[in-house]
Parts: sequence; C-alpha cells; structure tokens
Amino acid sequence: MLPSTILFWFLLIGVLYTYAGYGILAWIWVKIRGKRESPVNPDGELPSLAVIVPAYNEAGILAEKIQNSLALDYPAHRWKLVVVTDGSSDQTPDIAASHSGILHMHQPERRGKVAAINRVVALLDSVDILVFCDANTMLNREALRFLIAHYAEPRVGGVSGEKKVLPGKGREVAEEGIYWKYESALKKLDSSVYSIVGAAGELFSMRRELYSPIPEDTILDDFIISMQICEKGYVVRYEPRAIAAETPSLTIEDEKIRKVRISAGAFQSLYRIGYIANPFKYGVLGFQFLSRRVMRWVFCPLALPLLLILNGWLYYRSASPEWLYGTLLVLQVAFYGMAMVGALTQERKWVFLKIFALPHYFFFMNFSVWQGFFRFINGRQSALWQKARR
Repeated sequence: MLPSTILFWFLLIGVLYTYAGYGILAWIWVKIRGKRESPVNPDGELPSLAVIVPAYNEAGILAEKIQNSLALDYPAHRWKLVVVTDGSSDQTPDIAASHSGILHMHQPERRGKVAAINRVVALLDSVDILVFCDANTMLNREALRFLIAHYAEPRVGGVSGEKKVLPGKGREVAEEGIYWKYESALKKLDSSVYSIVGAAGELFSMRRELYSPIPEDTILDDFIISMQICEKGYVVRYEPRAIAAETPSLTIEDEKIRKVRISAGAFQSLYRIGYIANPFKYGVLGFQFLSRRVMRWVFCPLALPLLLILNGWLYYRSASPEWLYGTLLVLQVAFYGMAMVGALTQERKWVFLKIFALPHYFFFMNFSVWQGFFRFINGRQSALWQKARR
C-alpha cells in the first residue's frame, strides 16, 4: 500500500473519529456503565456563593442582567452578586452603581477579564462557591440550585451550565445554535465518562479553595481555570438544567471575531497545558483532552485540506478501488461546494438554501482555526475582549 494511501485513510479515520467516533465510544461507555443520576440539593444550609459578572461596556444589557440575577432562586443571605466594570467607558459603571443589593467593583484602567477576576476572587475568601457568568447571558431561575447540587460529591471541583443560543434574525449565524446543541450532547457524555474538558464561560462554577490566579494574558480563561481544577484531581461536571441563554452573533463577521479569538486562545492553551493530552499520565482525562481538544483544534484543520488533495491524487493515479476514491472525491467536492454556496447566500432567506448553512459553518469554524493559529504565533491576539454584536 502506497504511503499516500495510508496517510489518506489515517486522516479520514481521524476526522470521522473526532466528529462522530468519540461520541459513539463515549455513548457506548455510558450505556455499559450506566447513566449518572441527576443530583439533588443537599439537606441543611446551602453553600455560600458569589456570582461574578465581568461587564466591560455592557450598558445596553447590564440592567436586564442584574434584574435577572437578583431574581434567581437562592437564599438571599447565602449569596452575593458581584459586578466588575473595570475599564468601561460607557454608562456601565453608573448602571451597576445605581443598583442596591449588589457588590460593584470598578477601576478606571482596563487590564482585561482575567485581571479583573483575579482581583475580585482574592477578596472573596469567605465564600464556598464561585460562579462566573457573562453579562450578556440570562439564567433560568433555578440555575444556582442545579449547579450547587453537584458539590455534595467531594471529588466535584467545578460545574458548568449549558449555553443555549436563542433564535436570531440571521439564517447563517443561527447555525451557531445547532452547533451548540451538538457540543452540549458531547459535554453530557464527557461528564458521564469522567469530566468535561473545558467549561463554558457563560456559566461556570467552582470551589473557591481551588481557584489559582492565572496569567493576565490568558485568552481562554474558562478553559484554563477548569483544566486547573482537573489537574488537582477533581472533576468538572456538566449541568444541562442550569441554562445561560444568549442571542447569536448578529452577522457571520461578528461570529468570526469570536471564533478567531477562541482559536488563538486554543493554541495558547495547548502551548501552556497541552501536556494533559497524555493518557498514560492523566488516564481518562488525558484521553478526553486528546480526543476533544487536540484532535479538534490541531488534527482536523490540518487533515481536511490534505484529505481533499490526497483524494484527488489517488483518483488521478487510479488507485484501487477507483470507484471508492471517485465517490469520496465527489462527496468532498460537493460538501465544499455547498459551503461556498452557503457563503455566497448568507443573506438569502429562501428555505431550500438553509441546507447550505451547516457546511458553511463547519468550513468557517475550521478556517477560523487557521486564522487563530497565525494570530497566536504572530502574537497579535490580545487577551482584551473585542465584543461581537448580538
């Protein structure tokens, strides 16, 4: 068998494993071992909480966010809402200061989300659980109770809620919601197998004593913080009943801002903690890290263009079985053709064109990884958040 043939099938199997095979293996594992029962709130006094909301120039949504937070179902004497408005240049600090019953923290200098979190957490040494939440996400009323129920299990160090993308106006960016449904299904399996590999920053909680300050230039703070918890021997659970809802990005260009930043942060994270992707040292956690992060962030973006090139080469050389390589080539070309049509018809609302949105979003995500990679190696991705319109 030619080296090009071996490489082609290695890459194809790797891509199929990343997007489908791992999920199937995890599903089989859960079926064999049995599904975890949903935790219930413990008897007695509930743990004390601090809900931390970093808000940079969020004047358009902050008042609604504060009202949503204050309406959460949790004993008032056992939790506090902390709103951090560092560096905001609009009315965000004034809006936060106008609300009673919250702890408002502000400093004029903008040093980024991580610096703000490190500063605030250092002052919250009397609480049991930290809850991080984005300013543009709204929580369901029972979210806090669903999160803290997991902490009755001593080895649980963190609990992530479910990000829910609400229906938006645009057809293409609405596919972000479909992607998150797929990602949520995998997170449920991750949590049942062992631990999720990276929490969603929209809603994430952790034991206060496990928090360690992280470098201020960290791009994916939620990912790094949650993996630090796992390194300390704890697991991070996924709680789909605790929902953080947000609208999708306004346009595909706004979504691109997010995706490229996240991709640059992914490579920064792999550079700093990629050693966790070692099943021989970290066991199941290492296997999950390798399957869910390294394969998704590194292997597939490299494999996809090589697969198309190798497929064309093998068909041109009449590799056997020729019909199989011909069929695979047609399928690949058709898929990327659909992605191109999706890109050219983003603003169209015709029903039959919706089938092109998902191929485009898949291509768009993997292309963003390449852009994020070059941003990372060139040092052009700041840890300061550039807001995407919603």
